[in-house]
Amino acid sequence: MTSRPGDHAGNRSDIRDFLVSRRARLTPEQVGLPTSGRRRVPGLRREEVAVLAGVSTEWYTRLEKGHIGGVSEEVLDAVAQALDLDADERTYLFDLARAARPARSGPPRRKDAEVQPSVQWMLDSMTMSAAFVRNGRSDIIASNALFRVVCAPMFDSPTCCERGRPNFPRYFFLDPGAPDFFVDWEAGAKTSVALLRAEAGRAPHDRALRELIGELSTLSPVFRTLWAQHDVRVRHDGVKRLRHPEAGDLEFVYRSLSLPVSDRVVHDVIVYTAEPGTTTEERLGLLASWAATRTPTTEHTGQPR
Repeated sequence: MTSRPGDHAGNRSDIRDFLVSRRARLTPEQVGLPTSGRRRVPGLRREEVAVLAGVSTEWYTRLEKGHIGGVSEEVLDAVAQALDLDADERTYLFDLARAARPARSGPPRRKDAEVQPSVQWMLDSMTMSAAFVRNGRSDIIASNALFRVVCAPMFDSPTCCERGRPNFPRYFFLDPGAPDFFVDWEAGAKTSVALLRAEAGRAPHDRALRELIGELSTLSPVFRTLWAQHDVRVRHDGVKRLRHPEAGDLEFVYRSLSLPVSDRVVHDVIVYTAEPGTTTEERLGLLASWAATRTPTTEHTGQPR
């Protein structure tokens, strides 16, 4: 059964499964511990993690059962080092601990923040880069004309919500055309799940996030499998390869920039750029000309009019 972010049972389950999955990927040799005899299961034993973290086995066992709310940052750091967590995984562990702490009052309702007009002006000024703003659930909440042309299959997909806002995980896992559009679909699918996993730790009371995870878990066996792996990504940059229905193959370098909206909400500005002198740059010029002639509509702006 898929745990829901936001309830205490689900939080304990997420903590347990995350720590167990990170422990299972390490070997004694990797962390400088001696090996002794055959092992019934892969990875480190609990007592070995406890030794590395400088805590008792009983204490670490309790932690792995999800009792993390009162744990100090110093001890969490020691556990993160013992499990060789990267920066994103460490952030996720701390977010899970924060969510497990008892609140003095009910959690504040998380409201979706709209994109400021100045941000939309910035996106619109990028005429040779495809740019958009993504929230923590990977909804596209603002975009420029070139992005809407470059990613037309997403905007035209039946998975696009009633406000005309595509959602990357929903498109990846519920639209049968996604593997044809995203050349590196498997890697992109894994990344989209890892970003959702990080957001679930950061915003455990986000009802829309819970509903999205529940929808994808119900409808996509592939999503369920990837979600159970507990991989985490906070940010990502790299190369994006698309197979556009009109322009053909496109290869972009993309960069993610944080756009703080409030103390509790951070949006990401993502920019797709073509390397100068490449076929993609030439094809992007043609798409930019096409984008300039299109009239924005409610369905293709990434925002309501």
